[in-house]
Amino acid sequence: MLYTEEAVRANIRNRDGKRVFFLGEKDTLTPGARDLLTRERIDIRPASEASIREYRLLSGAVLTEKPEQMTHLHGDVLVLKTHPRIAFRGAIDTLESELLWCQSSIEQPFSNQIGEILALARDLIRCEVLSEPVKLDRLCGLTEDELRSRSHRPQDYYGQPHFMPSATDGQAVLLLNRCRCAVRAAELAAARAFTDLDGNCTRPDILKALNRMSSMVYILMIQKKAK
Repeated sequence: MLYTEEAVRANIRNRDGKRVFFLGEKDTLTPGARDLLTRERIDIRPASEASIREYRLLSGAVLTEKPEQMTHLHGDVLVLKTHPRIAFRGAIDTLESELLWCQSSIEQPFSNQIGEILALARDLIRCEVLSEPVKLDRLCGLTEDELRSRSHRPQDYYGQPHFMPSATDGQAVLLLNRCRCAVRAAELAAARAFTDLDGNCTRPDILKALNRMSSMVYILMIQKKAK
């Protein structure tokens, strides 16, 4: 298999607190993919080392087989599939499916903007699994302040006030509304997954990114409604 930069990013794993990439004997990397691994200091290991022989639980217990009701939290650490962080990942899966359906059914330039939002959703999962910070300066060309201003005062920017979606708004607006609802569901799942016992948020970067994503999808709804 030939790994591109995008394929490498999707297959980076976490072992013993380090980011690693497992490469098979017959697999190759594009120059861009190899530069990525070198630039970010990600170890390249043989695929034969990818299998895990022992699994650890959060309690400290060690298992030699993975029970069906458990899944990987990160590396060789297993948790129940009902764990809040696994539920969050499931919510992002649902969000991705809604974004893909919308992207396939909507015209340009909205399709490209949905694609950028989809890329952010996928990056959230990567950053969550690998314990990396989410880097988000702009979304669809808009800064944090611009997203907030446009989503709060759409009449000033697009000539379209806030509205409640209806069946007469057309397929594009309704698909965008489904995406907005999926973002909100993912945001609620993140709030449950990343709030400690004292009520402190342990991943404010993920919550912030989802909030900005919700604003951007709503702005797209406004723009489409205005047309």
